[in-house]
Amino acid sequence: MSTDSVHGKGHQGVSRRRFITGTGSILGATALAGYAGAGQAVAAPVRAAIGDGARVAALVIGTGYGGSVAALRLAQAGVDVHMVEMGMAWDTPGSDGKIFANTTTPDYRSFWLRTRTKQPLSNFLGFPIDKDVPRYTGILDAEEFSGITVYQGRGVGGGSLVNGGMAVTPKRENFGAILPSVNADEMYGTYYPRANSGLGVNVIDPNWFETAECYQYARVGRKHAGRSNFPFVFVPDVYDWEYMKKEAAGTVPKSALAGEILYGNNYGKKSLPKTYLAQAAATGRVTVSPQHKVTSVAPASGGGYTVLIDQINTNGDTTATKSVTADRVFFAAGSVGTSKLLVKLKAGGALPGLNGEIGKGWGDNGNVMCGRANHLWDPTGPLQSSIPTAGIDNWAAGGAFAEVAPLPTGIETFASFYLSITKNPNRAEFTWNPATGKVDLNWQTAWKQPGIDAAKTIFDKINAKEGTIYRTDLFGVYKIWGDHLTYHPLGGAILNKATDNYGRLHGYTGLYVIDGALIPGNTSVNPFVTITALAERNIEKIIAIDL
Repeated sequence: MSTDSVHGKGHQGVSRRRFITGTGSILGATALAGYAGAGQAVAAPVRAAIGDGARVAALVIGTGYGGSVAALRLAQAGVDVHMVEMGMAWDTPGSDGKIFANTTTPDYRSFWLRTRTKQPLSNFLGFPIDKDVPRYTGILDAEEFSGITVYQGRGVGGGSLVNGGMAVTPKRENFGAILPSVNADEMYGTYYPRANSGLGVNVIDPNWFETAECYQYARVGRKHAGRSNFPFVFVPDVYDWEYMKKEAAGTVPKSALAGEILYGNNYGKKSLPKTYLAQAAATGRVTVSPQHKVTSVAPASGGGYTVLIDQINTNGDTTATKSVTADRVFFAAGSVGTSKLLVKLKAGGALPGLNGEIGKGWGDNGNVMCGRANHLWDPTGPLQSSIPTAGIDNWAAGGAFAEVAPLPTGIETFASFYLSITKNPNRAEFTWNPATGKVDLNWQTAWKQPGIDAAKTIFDKINAKEGTIYRTDLFGVYKIWGDHLTYHPLGGAILNKATDNYGRLHGYTGLYVIDGALIPGNTSVNPFVTITALAERNIEKIIAIDL
């Protein structure tokens, strides 16, 4: 593998430093040439509500990781692209002068079409913390299914707007279980480096980490992990670390150090509008329609596909319905959005030729959360950066990787908090429910038990060593495990099953899946780098062969 440049179709060489992290990955760590740094104006794709009757060469449904990769590479290959996004553009400040709301004070911007917040941590010190908010097309969707709540980003940039930015390449030895039909040499030699470069992945300055007040919580997590003989690893991220150092010095507006994460980050995080989407905009070939929701895709009589789209307002009401024709359609609405749409189109007769794998193989990436109550002599610090930097790796021995997560409450909690990714084998299926006219997911909360058992291989041991106990006040009354949610939905249109080995949907020429729906339920780490790398691999082949 070359350590000084990445070359690919439509790709200029990008020099990068090489990091070998504790997760065993080798990362290209330079941002895209067009990366707009913290506080700089971002050149997002042109906002242009698509017109009724329009004809487009390529329609991309969704603006998250897979969709952004597809749009950029298609545009660089000379194809005009229109992106359709259900959420808002998030480019206009609110009355407080900020685009995004703070995590500790959710408001109308925080949740997607809810009248009450549904925060991942529902309780604190015994008190419920959810509150009423005005109904609005906010940034975080807490979508409820049977047995699980799936958290998803809503807006131009998708999940990149609301995640913690942990940009982890899976260990090479785990890759065969993640994407068994994909050539690992190609992924680790070409597409993971390309994705890491494009996303602007970098690693915290370890010397700064040792003294930064805002990472006392992570150093406590490291001490406890080490005393129980667990590997503690720094995790790459897409935050602008120079900006965070300035936050700590008080010379720039605070972002990560103001607790911004769950409902967007105003300054320091390199979300997609600052990386892939900025580069897509620079081609002049990409436009985006925010607040537009695709409801149907069906073969058009004259070739291509007829796509029906509802335009919505900030209350979620449909204000216009449009019919456009697209030569090619890329499904990139996220694991849940893509799967739900395809299941509906197959059952409803718009795309009856889709095969029987549609909707299957969905998993939660083994997500489970917990907190530990530390002793009074182990404070985790009232100032906590909202951007996690490290994790405890017990994947090989216990089937769990646990990120040491922040509790950015602004007060001392004496608590260590963790989001675990576990080797949970359970998979659910999306199906059409004709009685309700909706798509159901048959996940059961009890299916989280393998994930809890895996997480316990870490935290039972740490508690025994430290003489500490689990927190019981974070997820309800006397509830230790956050087993009710996932941040990492994966699957529903599995690669090489619902599609061919490059995301082409079986039965229909010119229809593609290019997002996390392709990945069968688990990536062993945070998934967005793998989603991005797989999209880079697939779109390169699609451009070379199909165009």
